[in-house]
Amino acid sequence: MKNSVVFDRTSSGKEHFEVLDGLRGSAAFLIVLFHLFNYPFGFRPPLHMMHHAYLAVDFFFGLSGFVVAYAYDDRWTRMTIVQFFRIRLIRLHPMVLLGATLALIGYIFDPFSKVMNHTPALMLLLAYITSLLLLPSPPVGGRPHETQALNGPAWSLMQEYLGNIAYALVLRRLRSATLGIIFALSGLGLIYTANVKGSLDGGWGYPEIWMAPLRLTVSFVMGLWLYRVHERIRLPKIGLLMLSILLVICFQMPEFSKEGALSWNGLYDAACVLFLFPVIILCGAHSNAGRGMIDLCKFSGRLSYPLYITHIPFVYVLAGYAWTRHPSAEIKLLWIFLLLPFVIFVAWIALKYFDEPVRAWLTQRYGLKRVTPVPESVTRGGSSRS
Repeated sequence: MKNSVVFDRTSSGKEHFEVLDGLRGSAAFLIVLFHLFNYPFGFRPPLHMMHHAYLAVDFFFGLSGFVVAYAYDDRWTRMTIVQFFRIRLIRLHPMVLLGATLALIGYIFDPFSKVMNHTPALMLLLAYITSLLLLPSPPVGGRPHETQALNGPAWSLMQEYLGNIAYALVLRRLRSATLGIIFALSGLGLIYTANVKGSLDGGWGYPEIWMAPLRLTVSFVMGLWLYRVHERIRLPKIGLLMLSILLVICFQMPEFSKEGALSWNGLYDAACVLFLFPVIILCGAHSNAGRGMIDLCKFSGRLSYPLYITHIPFVYVLAGYAWTRHPSAEIKLLWIFLLLPFVIFVAWIALKYFDEPVRAWLTQRYGLKRVTPVPESVTRGGSSRS
């Protein structure tokens, strides 16, 4: 008997993991909340929300490893490394360019932070050029320690690029057991780091830049490994709503104290990355969105990247207003609730009128062909996805 569930399919004929698409959107939305509610309040009460939402980056890395393995593991007999890099650049880099440009405009025309944002023109130009190339940028006024000084969240995209390079050159060739060993050993390093530092909130700035490749390695390799073994592991089918609520609970948990040599806050962060996120990814991979949620999952997944890469310039402006004008908490909240739908709208405009048209043009321009479609009879349990 044929499965009555209608699966969404990619342009190449493969099925979408639609719940994972939706979860990517949920995580992006939660990290926007993390920035909006914390920057204006200086990461202090009364509204220090989403205390652990920086872990969304680790969740993104895990999703990225899983999806990259799914999309490309079976294509290397008919795809070169150069073609792979071209595909990934077309997928990711147009929004890098737009995000850097919006960030530069916001930095120059921020009406509240002109004193803090004072930077010599040549240094600012160099910061912009390195942002366009997704390279570590020189320090600029007001943000002296960030590796992506103009568009802070882009630091994780720089790591994504490194992950894709490592996948194309080395990781795709490794057996599942080897990937599991790398995940386990790097996970031990993550536990040690989280315990010593007291959290996994690091890698975005120069003082702790070494944390970025560690966080990438653990979660990206974990995602690759999970894809390789996911059909051998059966977990409950849990839909987008419940898994998103689980992420909210994970991110909203309080900051835990330190007792002697143990940092419970750091160990909590490590436990989320090493144990909770793999369970969420596997549950999402084995779940179907259903007819009523599939459109939401698709839209959420499409919007997630533009939302993540374009929102921070507006957060910086709001933070500058809060730091220089010292409004009441009620006024800050009003601006937060006004800014939230605005940054979502900006992300949608960027997606609809820049990202998707530019990627479509580049794909056609460089003759990137679709892979042979998966037969319609192949279901999620089929061996073609192993």
